[in-house]
Amino acid sequence: MKGRSSKEEVLKKTPLILLTLLFFVFALWAQKDQPPAKAPAPEYKIPPEAAARVNPVKPTEESLAKGKKLYGFDCAMCHGNNGNGKGDMATDMKNVTDFTNPDALKNRTDGELFYVIRNGKGEMPPEGDRAKDQDIWNMVNYIRSLAKK
Repeated sequence: MKGRSSKEEVLKKTPLILLTLLFFVFALWAQKDQPPAKAPAPEYKIPPEAAARVNPVKPTEESLAKGKKLYGFDCAMCHGNNGNGKGDMATDMKNVTDFTNPDALKNRTDGELFYVIRNGKGEMPPEGDRAKDQDIWNMVNYIRSLAKK
């Protein structure tokens, strides 16, 4: 009878063992479907030599008109047609700069703005090599003019 009682005990424990095993399999399966943890974004730094660049383009009517045209193609969808940071694409984005606020750019050099437009920042895509330097300087002039209105 001794052999029989140990069989009964094993049969009683089998559902518990199977349930525990099933739990561990499920836990491993659930971990597999989790996206990997995001590493914190590296701190965004503009090189000092880029920040020190001086805008060689004067903010003439012609420069502002050219800058406004490019801004309409590349920037308005996020920063808004008037620069208020409320463009159609900005509804799901954080920290879209409001260029109409005079304080938004007061501590930024033209070189910094040029660098950000050329290289992008965060969710903002870079202009890259699509535009000539002169075109970007025109955009810098136009963006600066938005706060003056």
